[in-house]
Amino acid sequence: MKDSKLNPIRVLIIDDSAFSRQTIKEILEKVPQVEIAGLAYDGQDGMAKILKLKPDIVTLDIEMPGMDGFTLLRWIMKEKPLPVIVVSAHFDDPTVFKALELGAVDFVKKPTNRASKELREIENDLVSKVLVVFSLRMEKLKKALSLLELKESKNNYLFEDNSFEIIAIGASTGGPTAIQTILTRLPEKFPCAIVISQHMPRGFTRQFADRISNISQLHVKEAEHGEPVESGKVLISPGGHHMVFEKLRKKIYTILKDSSGKDKYVPSIDKMMKSVADIYKSKTMGILLTGMGNDGKEGMLEIKKKGGFTIAESEKSAIVFGMPKEIIQAGGVDKVLVLQDIPGELLKKLGKKP
Repeated sequence: MKDSKLNPIRVLIIDDSAFSRQTIKEILEKVPQVEIAGLAYDGQDGMAKILKLKPDIVTLDIEMPGMDGFTLLRWIMKEKPLPVIVVSAHFDDPTVFKALELGAVDFVKKPTNRASKELREIENDLVSKVLVVFSLRMEKLKKALSLLELKESKNNYLFEDNSFEIIAIGASTGGPTAIQTILTRLPEKFPCAIVISQHMPRGFTRQFADRISNISQLHVKEAEHGEPVESGKVLISPGGHHMVFEKLRKKIYTILKDSSGKDKYVPSIDKMMKSVADIYKSKTMGILLTGMGNDGKEGMLEIKKKGGFTIAESEKSAIVFGMPKEIIQAGGVDKVLVLQDIPGELLKKLGKKP
């Protein structure tokens, strides 16, 4: 990784709105580690300036006249792989997830697609993500994207081992691709409940859940308050909320709590995993995937303390190794696995018989 003090993070801003380009430029110019490499008004202009200016990172609006963001993304990943952050107001449709599947590493939600001072609300989110993705190694991202293309046989499995009743998965930057890779490789009638906290803002998680449900054999949905946790169902914590659980008589139900506004990580992986461990104890499996920071560390330690089984994604595949590294260094991991080996490990631990 380059030293950003000696070599600033050079960002190319691509957006068809002159107001958005200027606002994003003013936001990033205030960051000492960042240098604005240039501005581009559409995909064709962006392509030319990537070749000429050789930026470290691109911020990209998807919906533009002429060559749109999707076309440019395909070209970037094939010809000049570099980290792309989508900055878009289109957050309530499949646009963002299509961009992630094409290679974008993260996204920032514009509060409006109009020229408005509201755009400055993205400042903290945008700056933090630019600083995070600067450390990405693009070969890991390309490997993760290639896993999405692999078509695996749809075998039927018989499960005889009831050692685990629930799997709790946590992820942040790079997580949507990693989660999709795991869930699309699990068979129908999976014998455990799966609960997921992926750091996402409000408005994204329902589309994320629906998209995975449509391409996997599992029933995947955005969790609702008071919903029962059941074997074979995958519940994704809604953006902007924390997901915890309570036991009433013999059933377990979801409890959704609003973010306080002061929470560093939303949804909180730690809160979800601690709650799961308190209820399911040794019948819990925890998986911590790619992401920056230390969310999930305390939750994984709690799962381990209660006798559960823990897996962390390996540095060899994690797009951002921050979160897995934290729990590995804390000694709270039973196995460290590259992403493509995690689904097989789940089937092995559950006693599958093809």
